[in-house]
Amino acid sequence: MQVGNVTTPFGRRPMTLALIKGQIETAEIKQGKTVDKWKIYRDVCDARSLLGLRDRALSVLNALLSFYPETNLSDSNKLVVFPSNAQLATRANGIAGTTLRENLAILVNAGMIHRKDSPNGKRYARKDRTGEVEEAFGFSLAPLLVRSDELARLAQQVALERKQLKIVKERISLCRRDIRKILTAAMEEGASGDWGKIEAHYVGVVSQISKARTREMLDGILDELSMLLEETLNMLENQIVSENPASNADDDRQHIQNSKPDSIRESEPGSRKEQGGKSSQAIRQTREPIKAFPLGLVLRACPEVAMYAANGTIGSWRELMSAAITVRSMLGVSPSAYQDACDIMGPEMAAAAIACILERGGHINSAGGYLRDLTRRAEKDEFSLGPMLMALVRANGSAERQAG
Repeated sequence: MQVGNVTTPFGRRPMTLALIKGQIETAEIKQGKTVDKWKIYRDVCDARSLLGLRDRALSVLNALLSFYPETNLSDSNKLVVFPSNAQLATRANGIAGTTLRENLAILVNAGMIHRKDSPNGKRYARKDRTGEVEEAFGFSLAPLLVRSDELARLAQQVALERKQLKIVKERISLCRRDIRKILTAAMEEGASGDWGKIEAHYVGVVSQISKARTREMLDGILDELSMLLEETLNMLENQIVSENPASNADDDRQHIQNSKPDSIRESEPGSRKEQGGKSSQAIRQTREPIKAFPLGLVLRACPEVAMYAANGTIGSWRELMSAAITVRSMLGVSPSAYQDACDIMGPEMAAAAIACILERGGHINSAGGYLRDLTRRAEKDEFSLGPMLMALVRANGSAERQAG
């Protein structure tokens, strides 16, 4: 077993209690322990921010490990390497002598290596008659073997923090996109509200992103953007739910439906008379205007529907309606039930309703019956898709925060 005896440094280099503690711990290597030296090195590289190491110090550590003849660090082998400064500098990409000594000190202070200095400060090995090394003076790699489990945990911690940081940045990007597009839609379509004030608030929050240096700062920005998005959606939701139809809403709706016959009918259903349904004149049109909700809001509330799109992504209402036809069949919703929904809600909102039913699949026993119920309520002006979309947006946001 490698017994890391406590040795003091040569010359004017001071001894510290931390160095003594590290050398004592080195003597406690678990018998039979062996670890790939390059795996340890990768862990050290990943955890360098927590260990206080810089790139030059990692280059020097890499050079030191290259002088160890075996692939695995083991307590059964001598763990002291004894290259000269010239050899180390060459393998560390030719760094200057002063820089080399500085980074060796950094590695020692960080507990990555220990000095095992000879009486005269030179690095060398004393061998027996068979050529085996009896004792060597130089740098001990034993601390890496002792701390291998700790270094692996630190590397995993850094990887987790990096993943969480990426998730936070992704959520900020999504919030920025949603707020920007919803504000644009509200302004262009003349929705009532102090959109200028909300936009000024949005711009102020976004300006803080470039100054954010920590995960905590980004979390604060995400929380503020999320609240702003929720406030904006609530304003629009309240307007949509309470909005009265224009006097020519029926005519406009009929024109839109007739102008896009392919988007609202499949090859499966026939006419209403063939299906025994109501005539089109007897159907009351919903108070909810076509495309009353931004497509981005629907996709944010119902991300699963994108899996049923042709290319796995949805970028237009037509692509959503095509995916909804596939989902309708998969959920067992009859063509006539879906056609009724298209006639009452409009093709876009019927597709959005199918996406909502897919998202809530685990809570709905009969998708067809549920859609028919929504259609009946919409025909009586007793149903709006807004609250359902908002509930799904909040549920998905809560699930993402818990997963993060």
